[in-house]
Order: sequence, then structure tokens, then C-alpha cells
Amino acid sequence: MQRLQSQGTLLMTRITVIGAGFGALTAVRKLRAADRELTIDVIAPKPELVYYPSTIWIPTGLRRPEDVVVDLNPFFRRMGVNYHQASATGLRDGGRVVITDAGEVPNDGLVIASGGRFLKKLPGIEHSITPCEGVPAAVAIRDRIAAMQGGTIAFGFAGNPKEPSAMRGGPVFEFMFGIDQHLRKRGDRDRFKLVFFTPAPKPGNRLGPKAVEGLLKEMKRRDIETHLGHKLKAFEADKVITEGGEFGADLIVFMPGMTGNAWFDDTELPRSEGGLLQANELCQVVGQDKVYVAGDSGSFPGPDWLPKQAHMADLQAEAAVANLLGEFADKAPSQTYKTELICIVDTRTSGILVKRTEKRSVILPATPMFHWAKRAFEWWYLRQYR
Repeated sequence: MQRLQSQGTLLMTRITVIGAGFGALTAVRKLRAADRELTIDVIAPKPELVYYPSTIWIPTGLRRPEDVVVDLNPFFRRMGVNYHQASATGLRDGGRVVITDAGEVPNDGLVIASGGRFLKKLPGIEHSITPCEGVPAAVAIRDRIAAMQGGTIAFGFAGNPKEPSAMRGGPVFEFMFGIDQHLRKRGDRDRFKLVFFTPAPKPGNRLGPKAVEGLLKEMKRRDIETHLGHKLKAFEADKVITEGGEFGADLIVFMPGMTGNAWFDDTELPRSEGGLLQANELCQVVGQDKVYVAGDSGSFPGPDWLPKQAHMADLQAEAAVANLLGEFADKAPSQTYKTELICIVDTRTSGILVKRTEKRSVILPATPMFHWAKRAFEWWYLRQYR
């Protein structure tokens, strides 16, 4: 893609993508598919994709750490990407220059897909493991369980009170159900007590009312205790403390709510009340010129159940790229993203399919077929980056 400088000189358009996760890589693919001549810069701390949906299987041995981390160097070479191993630290010139800890990267258009950040304000949160922080967290859970001969394992999640959509609770159910199944296979489930806790009175409500009923039913069937509807006060090394009481725990697996990246603080980008980048339905960062956002970094219009998941990041990245490229062709941005939640809540041997749109909510009972479908999708999705 070429643009005309004021003196009549033709220059190549240069687009920068911040991040190396789902939304960022979808943006790269869509940009390159649209224009083979486009200059694409990617800024990320590591040239790798962590396939977070499969980290749920690390604690039970179904996946090894190396199975869920993809080296992106071959993909970047195929895409003709200029990769900058760095972390963004700020912006200047209205977003036309990205400031990093390894220098500055200029651009004509910017897609921010650098993910989110977990809120770590709860007293004693250092005594818990946040499973979606990456492979080391999943490995830590695996090693702790391997060393345990019994005890109480607590699984929970919370949200960002100022940003209802900035939460990721679904994986907690998967870690919990998978570990329950693993202990049963190990033959010592009777030596463990599993407890699920959350401040929400109806866990999984964002998945839909039918999902709440189904998840609670599954917990009861598996003899998993619940502690619901009580605000969290603190964690201790062996205890979960809420306004509704406290209970002992030898291992705490906890997913806190999410907020924006710390580097957003050193920019003039508009923020939502919950700390994310304020976006419109076109994935534009509000009030900014050719600055777009996709995935966990953004606060988007939509229902309060709008998911923070890879599928939604992909859909938002597609809209962002279409609108950004349209602007260079003097077309008014018009593409919106589909509001859709779709996931398989895996139990290691079976899966529960949940799908929600603005028109309806569907939950299908657990079956081994959905477990294998999740594994097949993992292979299908990752093949494009390997």
C-alpha cells in the first residue's frame, strides 16, 4: 500500500501491531492478506504465542509447557514482518510513534493488542496462583498438586467492579473440573476437598442462565463445595477470607479481574472507568487518528457479558484491520465485530459447549466429543503459526 507525500513522493504505508497474542497475530495475518507490500512492525517482549486455552491441561499432564508455546519467528518471516523484541512504554505524536524500552517505532497506523493486566490489590493475593498468567503458573499448579497427598484446593475468580466485562472466569471451571478428574484417575480424590468460590451469587452468569444451572449441577455431581456471593477480603497462606466467612485452603487457584496495561498510563489515550482503552464499535480508540484496539486491551460497547476470550479478540482484530486499511483508501470505517461468546468448558475427558449471542444462549451437555473437538481446534488454530 502506497501513500502520496506532499511533494509527490510515493511512500509505503507502515502499520505497527503491539502484541503477540491472538488479536495481534490475527491483525498481522489480515494485514498481510490484504496487501503484500505493506510494511508491518510487531512489538512484543517475546516472539512467541502462548496458546492459553490449552494451559488448562498442563496441571494434569495432558500437555507439556512446550506443547502450548509456539515460536513465532518462522511465522514472522513468512509474513515479512519486522519484529521488535521490546515492550511498549508509551506513545507520542498522536500515536504515530511507539516508545519502547528498546527505542522508537514510527507508524502510519497502529493496532494495540497487548492484552490486559490482572488486578493484584487483594491483600495476600501472593498466596494464590493466577492460572492464566502463563505457562509458569500452570506448571506451579501441576507441581503443587503432584506433591500433595491430600488437603483442600480452592478455585475462584472475581471481576473488575468498574468494568463488568474485564474478567475471565471460564478457565477456572476448566482447571477445577480437570484437576477433579485427574485426582479421580490418580485414585486419591477422597483425600481432597475441592471448593469453588466467587463474589458472584450466580457463577458463570455471563455464559447465560442455563450455563449457571449446568455448572452448579456439575459441581454438585463432582462433590465440589461452593462458597458464593460473598465479597473477598483477603488470602492467607492457608486460608480464603470473605465477608461471609473463611475456609482453609492448602492451594488457592484464583483469577482476579482485569485492567489495562501499565504503559497506558504514559499515554494520552482515553481510558474506561476500569482502566482499559476506550473503544467504539469499530474498534477505534475514541478520538484518536488511525489508532485501533483489539482484545483484552480495550473496553468495547456491548452487553455486560461481552467476553474477554481469544475468539472475541480475533473478531475485533479483523474489524480493526478492515477499518484501518479502509481509512488509507479514503473510506469511512464501517465494519463492526460480531458479539459472540463461544467456548467448550473442558473437564479433561469431556466438554460442555456454551454459546451465547445477543439473541440466544445455548448450553449442550458434557460429552467426550466436545473434549476432542477442543483438541482438534487447538491443532487447527496453531497450524497457521507453526
